[in-house]
Amino acid sequence: MNAARGRTSGPVDVLTFGETMLAAQLPGSLAVGAQARTTVAGAESNVAIGVARLGHRAAWAGLVGDDEPGRLALRTLRGEGVDIARAATHATAPTGAMLRERRVADLVRVHYWRSGSAASLLTPADIEPALGDGARVLHLTGITCALGAGPLEAVRVAAAHAHARGWTVALDVNHRQRLWTAEEAGRALRPLLPHVTALIASEDELPVATGAFTDSPGGEARAVDALLEAGVREVVVKRGGEGAAFRDRQGVRHSVPALRVPVRDTVGAGDAFCAGYLSGLLDGLPPAGRLARANTLGAFAVASDGDWEGLPRRDELGLLAAAPGTAIR
Repeated sequence: MNAARGRTSGPVDVLTFGETMLAAQLPGSLAVGAQARTTVAGAESNVAIGVARLGHRAAWAGLVGDDEPGRLALRTLRGEGVDIARAATHATAPTGAMLRERRVADLVRVHYWRSGSAASLLTPADIEPALGDGARVLHLTGITCALGAGPLEAVRVAAAHAHARGWTVALDVNHRQRLWTAEEAGRALRPLLPHVTALIASEDELPVATGAFTDSPGGEARAVDALLEAGVREVVVKRGGEGAAFRDRQGVRHSVPALRVPVRDTVGAGDAFCAGYLSGLLDGLPPAGRLARANTLGAFAVASDGDWEGLPRRDELGLLAAAPGTAIR
């Protein structure tokens, strides 16, 4: 492995790792030869960029291939202010790739090429230097856990390390059916729960983390109860256009409505939500304030093209309060 060049000096605000891929984004169907725009994307690096744009110190410690897509990924992260000092390249395995086609209206179809990628070969040894640097928050996702035995073990080691040192551990369930089944995901994620400070999940992902169905009356409440009993300190439920909800072990509850914006692209909205929530945590906002900021970043994401390109900087957080069609001069 070769370490990527970057900067680091003491603990960062948010440390994350996972797979950042070459992303080809098509405005229409691939079958008819729609022209692609190339960029990079990945749940964890999307969050890192979102956090960095709001002025926090974010570090990404994943693996990419020693190839042009890998160089694009690292250059993009560095350009967005993300610390990549502990990221590395794999000499033989390639950078993963994804293709996203807008099939009709706002219906998007995503295809992945991840098998045998550099990120799928990640091991605990690859993230030890970043863990040694320290962080206030460790951000993890279920996607990294699904990439293979090595990445799953890296997540487990990182979660235990962070929990033992009193860091905030945030886990976004982020279930991907094309990577593994709900049952497989549950078996991998449930042992992490005693280390998790904040678990973030959409309504349909709660059964993945708990193994309990939520479509019966009171099902969501029971699932949240199960997570809190397993050791999670607070549970955040993403409800898309209906907003988000919060509950913690002290019985504090909050629900915040979503912002109404024109929907252009829903991919990346969950990552933006996580970035906003973590920013609120870092700024010491109360639960309702964290949810509001999370919803704001989610709204920026769905109203923009791309996974992370439209995310706001701190002085832009109030832009969505402007009337539709406003020209800021």
